[in-house]
Amino acid sequence: MVVLDILARVVISISMVYFILLMGSGLVQLRRARASLGVQGQATYGSRDSRAHEHLDVYFLVPCLNEDAVIGQTVSALTLLAGTTTLVIDDGSDDDTARCAEEAGGDRVRVLRRVLPEARKGKGEALNNGIAWVRDDVAARGLDPGKVVVCVMDADGRLSDHALEHVLPLFEDENVGGVQLQVRIRNRGSFLTRYQDYQFWGIAAVTQFGRQATGTVSLGGNGQFARLSALDDAGEKPWSASLTEDLDLAITLALKGWELQTTPHASVDQQAVEKLPLLVKQRTRWYQGHMMAIKRVPEIWRARDLSNAKALELTSYCLVPWVLDLPWSILFHYCLLMLGLNWDQIAVVAGGDSVAVLVLATVFYLFAFLPALATGWVYYRRDKRWGVLKSLLMGNSFILMNYLSFACVWKALARILRGETSWDKTARVREGAAAVDGPSPQPVVATAG
Repeated sequence: MVVLDILARVVISISMVYFILLMGSGLVQLRRARASLGVQGQATYGSRDSRAHEHLDVYFLVPCLNEDAVIGQTVSALTLLAGTTTLVIDDGSDDDTARCAEEAGGDRVRVLRRVLPEARKGKGEALNNGIAWVRDDVAARGLDPGKVVVCVMDADGRLSDHALEHVLPLFEDENVGGVQLQVRIRNRGSFLTRYQDYQFWGIAAVTQFGRQATGTVSLGGNGQFARLSALDDAGEKPWSASLTEDLDLAITLALKGWELQTTPHASVDQQAVEKLPLLVKQRTRWYQGHMMAIKRVPEIWRARDLSNAKALELTSYCLVPWVLDLPWSILFHYCLLMLGLNWDQIAVVAGGDSVAVLVLATVFYLFAFLPALATGWVYYRRDKRWGVLKSLLMGNSFILMNYLSFACVWKALARILRGETSWDKTARVREGAAAVDGPSPQPVVATAG
């Protein structure tokens, strides 16, 4: 019991310090950027944005595998952005993904077809095939890789309007190698999808703002911008075979001395997973990739181009599943058990006074649920249309939804121990068709073996 008491206190203390530092730093960074928590709360996505950047060329990479339900709208929006090139990487789809992309983008989209047996080897391999095409095109056009920005978009991703006007100026700092936009969920109609929005928009976004202080913003798979010369530094194949190739790339770029940043003035939206079994599968995959990143911790501390602050932040992030999530899945229940066993002592302290017991219970609730209440309040401030009471209730649901994390982190550990790495991709939900402005010229198609 004594050992468990000590472990519980240690894990709780580490969790609180990590939470306070990142959330607090995020709020500070927002203030420095002269932005409020509510910035982008009512942003619109996927509309025309014709203003090109004077000195930077942009390539969009959209890896696809059976994405005909959503790819048309994404391509329609991306191909309207001036000064950009859109490359759809069809990774061996057996549906109408390529045709939908071609019809939506016309000659403003390039479709790179990957065919079996080379296709379907993971998102990282598809992106590496795409970046090879980009390098060839950049060389043919005589462009400077240092002035070329590559953006990875999911097939269901949509940039907030005028996003490039806020993202591209960050690359005017030659030390910036990557910029990651924060994610908004657009199908927020159910509790499960709203909860995912709360995680992305109310928690992850603010902690990402906090990582700006160390220049170690974590890259994601949607709205991921990178300077081509930084990707060249990462090697011929920048994206690894990791289940979280985006996190792996972020670590690689940081090790090469590149700054990774974000902006509160632009975002990207995407679909949430609508069914619990599929969400468990998705989060288990994310956990497994995140947990495997621990292998890079020694490399982080050997890096000469990495400051101690950067190394500490990257290490802390890599250790979260091992130091916080796995232990807490056990210690959480131990704390509940101890609370139940010691409830009589609480009543004694209150002197049998029901009001005093209620006060003590309230104090305990406020202390135990403080992070949940804080993130609920932050979520409300991020988008006040949801309402303060609903936002606080969503924060409280975080305690219940912890069981989703508990199940996923243990499933991920079991898969690691069994050496399992294969995964099925996340299925999308078909949405209404989006109109494409302007004429519809003939598409350009390339083939990759």
